[in-house]
Amino acid sequence: MLTLPNLLTLSRIFAVPLLAFLLWWPRWEFGYGLAFVLYCLMGITDYFDGYLARSSGTVSKLGVFLDPIADKIMVAAVILVLTAQGILRGPYVGDMHVIAGLVILVREIAVSGLREFLGGLQVSMPVSRLAKWKTTFQLVSLGALILGAAMPWWTIALGVLEINVPHTLGLTTLWAAAVLTLVTGWDYLRVGLKHMD
Repeated sequence: MLTLPNLLTLSRIFAVPLLAFLLWWPRWEFGYGLAFVLYCLMGITDYFDGYLARSSGTVSKLGVFLDPIADKIMVAAVILVLTAQGILRGPYVGDMHVIAGLVILVREIAVSGLREFLGGLQVSMPVSRLAKWKTTFQLVSLGALILGAAMPWWTIALGVLEINVPHTLGLTTLWAAAVLTLVTGWDYLRVGLKHMD
């Protein structure tokens, strides 16, 4: 049961408290640099645990159960800590960027509940291509936001504004992920509604 892919998945879960600890002090640039490296390593293990499980034919029920949970725990922890530390803040709209993070969190909870409901009916809900794009934007956005806090000097002048390049990229892709979150969430809900009386 504890195959290499499952151990990689578990390592992601156990790394979340360390990641949250490193993100807790927004002015600690070195800590955010370490957090960015750890976040990237967690993303790499996310890719390799699935790849190894499929290529070696060791896909297990434990892995199928743990993998999406590990992803959701990591994303939720990063969004919550970045929100608490004021990182989801930008020009013009201030902390309204928190709404994009909230949309992502609400969708993750709703889809998890829907999957659990449909699982009891023996109905599968495969991940769509659009949902994979959503995940990509989501992971890029959170990584860029972490990197922006690690490298506050990486700025460019844009008119009267001086913007941090990775931070701005992070906020932009966070909104892209939020939009795709709404679209894919609605797609999943439509599938679920067909099986509800």
